[in-house]
Amino acid sequence: MELRHLEYFVAVAEERHFTRAAQRLMVSQSGLSASVRALERELDARLFVRTTRSVELTGPGRALLTEATRALASVRAAKDAVAAVQGLLRGTLSVGTEQCIAGVHVPSLLARFRADHPRVEIRLRQAGSAALVEAVAAGHLDLAFVALCEQPPQGVCLLPLTSEPMVLLCHPLHPLAGSDEVRWTELNGEALVDFQPDWGVRRLTDLSFAAAGVARQVELEVNDVHSLIELVAEGLGTAVVPGHFARKPEASGLRAVPLAGDPGPVWEVSVAVPAADALTPAARRLRAYLDLPAAAPTA
Repeated sequence: MELRHLEYFVAVAEERHFTRAAQRLMVSQSGLSASVRALERELDARLFVRTTRSVELTGPGRALLTEATRALASVRAAKDAVAAVQGLLRGTLSVGTEQCIAGVHVPSLLARFRADHPRVEIRLRQAGSAALVEAVAAGHLDLAFVALCEQPPQGVCLLPLTSEPMVLLCHPLHPLAGSDEVRWTELNGEALVDFQPDWGVRRLTDLSFAAAGVARQVELEVNDVHSLIELVAEGLGTAVVPGHFARKPEASGLRAVPLAGDPGPVWEVSVAVPAADALTPAARRLRAYLDLPAAAPTA
């Protein structure tokens, strides 16, 4: 069993799509498919159920995914350990981030890291905060920049980066645009634009509406900041967002109205890392660029 076959298998299992997995690995789709078929022949088991629209793991595939992920992590750790003894920094750095995170400019951070450590392969995954912290807990990501308003899963520690208040973003002709502040009850019945449920911003607004006793239904659900701003700019709805979203160039002309409350909802950004400071050498070096304390050990 070749490690390359396991790596290809894990990529398909995580992406649930052969084309996306091939793009992620920067290999041909035919070569990827051939490797998966070779692995299935060696194990005498079907690992995926393939349809025209999706790829799902079979029972044997789910069992293999657990062990394959563990095996690949062990190989990476072994390579990193040897490199550390040799005084080199190489291997793979897997980073996750929610879109338009505050407190750090992720592209600049990764560019600086690559300039200093060209032998380290950088992998970046963009997703909602809930999915990212689960990936850190499972060992799929070395660290992630997240906005989580709840306790992280077991095995993950949050290192605070920054925080900022949430505001109501609306069209300048909206009835609430001229208000000094907006009460939550005034948003009852509003057409709302928001992100998908695993985004940290969405979870915070869900909790804030619930705490205020205001029911709401998200009519326009998006998966990127720019689409949200465009929908608000067209007058199709309002959105509760972190304050810095309103300072983006594409949001110029929109109104950002403070939300009532003392304090109102606060968007908190953190770095999610493995608990007990179990970072890889590359991840530890990246964290050092942020001048953050070490992760506290778990009980």
